[in-house]
Amino acid sequence: MDDNWTPTPPPHGPSGAYRAPSPTTPPPVDGAPAPGRGPRVVLPVLVAALLSAGLAAGGTALVIDREAAPGTTTTVVQEAPPVDEASVSEAVAGDEGDGPVAAIAGDTLDIAQLYEKYGAGVVRVEHSQGLGSGFVIDKDGHILSNAHVVDGAQGTISVSFSNDERVEAQVIGVDNATDVALLKVDLPASALTVVPLGDSTSAVVGEPVVAIGNPFGQDRTVTSGIVSAVARQIEAPNGFGINGVIQTDAAINQGNSGGPLFNMRGQVIGINSQIYTGGTGGGNVGLGYAVPINLVKEVVADLMATGTAQHAWLGVQLSDVDPTLASQVKIGTDQGAMIAGVSEGSPAAAAGLKGATGEITIEGKSYAVGGDVVVEANGQPVASIKDLQAAVTALEPGDELKLVVKRADGSTADITATLGNQPQDPTALAR
Repeated sequence: MDDNWTPTPPPHGPSGAYRAPSPTTPPPVDGAPAPGRGPRVVLPVLVAALLSAGLAAGGTALVIDREAAPGTTTTVVQEAPPVDEASVSEAVAGDEGDGPVAAIAGDTLDIAQLYEKYGAGVVRVEHSQGLGSGFVIDKDGHILSNAHVVDGAQGTISVSFSNDERVEAQVIGVDNATDVALLKVDLPASALTVVPLGDSTSAVVGEPVVAIGNPFGQDRTVTSGIVSAVARQIEAPNGFGINGVIQTDAAINQGNSGGPLFNMRGQVIGINSQIYTGGTGGGNVGLGYAVPINLVKEVVADLMATGTAQHAWLGVQLSDVDPTLASQVKIGTDQGAMIAGVSEGSPAAAAGLKGATGEITIEGKSYAVGGDVVVEANGQPVASIKDLQAAVTALEPGDELKLVVKRADGSTADITATLGNQPQDPTALAR
């Protein structure tokens, strides 16, 4: 599947993808509108030109995908590195079954065994505006879900368990940059089934996976499939992007949002968040997307500590340099990350990084030209956008990022940028 589309969130409100939950509402038939707060529906959007389409899309923001169709772009953002378990608070640490931090070793389970062992840890999250899914991550009653599941909640958010017990949940924190919500319920540890978190970097294309959630309000529905792809990009609720996303063909529908995607060792490798509909009107077509759990772990630690999460931000829009471009334009390198644009007021702008001055088309593919080409970041070579993303995400807001860039005039420059915190509204940066 080509990544030549930009995912967009579903409409909100009474006529959108979400509506008030009804425990007795059956699944829709014959194309009827689907109830419930489901995965954020991703729709194909063709972007005409790099420099005219949302230059504020994030820390490493809007980029040209080297495999995308001519004239299209893909929104991406920094991905958190693998979690340092020591940095996570004791509240989320523990032995097997008690905490979400470490991926546990274990034998492969079949689907029935997995459901029997962990199905009770998957919950129904609902409020007056919609419903979704979640799962218990520790004996203290912390529950993970999607930010867009609790977005717009008015009044009480309730959580329902497999024994039909329904309790009020407290919102500990929400991170719209990663579509993560952390909730908490006040129940004895003996009443909670903890779902262990695994390692999303271990996900292998083709390996079997299982999703459990509440599609269309049908509690704890189990579906299975495979990891169809890794390192996808989807749009976050705040308009930036989420990188390193796991794609699956396990059936995910409205109401699955916030539910776990398991590997066959019973470890969660992602939070089900979005589906691609292909213009079919909101139904599943075998393209589901899960936020990688390693990214979620870091966010959880921040939310538990402060109720908010911060994400390092440089404020550039990038396109890969490849041999085709290098053969046509004298840029002094045949690899690196071309700065296509610099967001006004960003750390990149303050550091003096220069964006593209034009665009050319080679063999039907559009390239930004004239901007700085980053070839080194903090002493490590930058061969592509992903290398620069990794350098940014290894740091915190306020840290320095030392870059070596090739300039359009053939010179080489050393640039030091002090990273900022990702802003709430990326569209404001383009104004």
